[in-house]
Amino acid sequence: MKTDDRQADMTEHSDAPSDEPMLRRRKAHIRLSNEAHLLACAEAVFAERGFEGASTAMIAERAGVPKANVHYYFPTKLALYRRVLDDVFEEWHCAADTFDSSDNPVEAIGGYVRAKMALSQRRPLGSKVWASEIIQGATHMQDILSERVKPWMESRVVVINDWIARGLLAPMDPRALLYMIWAVTQHYADFDAQIKTLSGKRALSKKAFEALTEEVVALVIRACGAKAP
Repeated sequence: MKTDDRQADMTEHSDAPSDEPMLRRRKAHIRLSNEAHLLACAEAVFAERGFEGASTAMIAERAGVPKANVHYYFPTKLALYRRVLDDVFEEWHCAADTFDSSDNPVEAIGGYVRAKMALSQRRPLGSKVWASEIIQGATHMQDILSERVKPWMESRVVVINDWIARGLLAPMDPRALLYMIWAVTQHYADFDAQIKTLSGKRALSKKAFEALTEEVVALVIRACGAKAP
């Protein structure tokens, strides 16, 4: 994102009225592109430094723009940090749609594990930002946890308890199952340095990660005793 992009976003155009829809679309596209770039850079800096250690100056430097550009889109560091956390949650929330796509616990749980594993590989920095915030007490995201994560979890608890009552899952605490899934899938994002060192590999290939994902799915399915209806 360049300085003139910000200026283009803020500039009032004096073109003919017939051009206004096209200009509005162009400005909206520029804004979305600039925000996405800043969010990606902020995610990287927050993953490396945490909220307290990061600064908008660091994020601006990573993005290759003046600090004023960052504040134009996000007035405070907290606003930018919250936006990153919210974006991570929304992506994880979309990954959880598998619980609603099938009444078969093998398919539903397996699909959820695969989606979470894929996110750990594709977006490890977002997972690290989330984990760091939780470790620090979730000071900046209590509302996300209480108003968005908890209602989703409680709705899944109902589904899991129904599967247990129907004999499709072994008796268990549904929350323990969800915590286990989160822990094992996010491990591959949050502890990638440990995995690389212990495995003696720089990074898993796409094929190797897909095979690993299926092993994790199989382990989770066996652990909860999931059966097809």
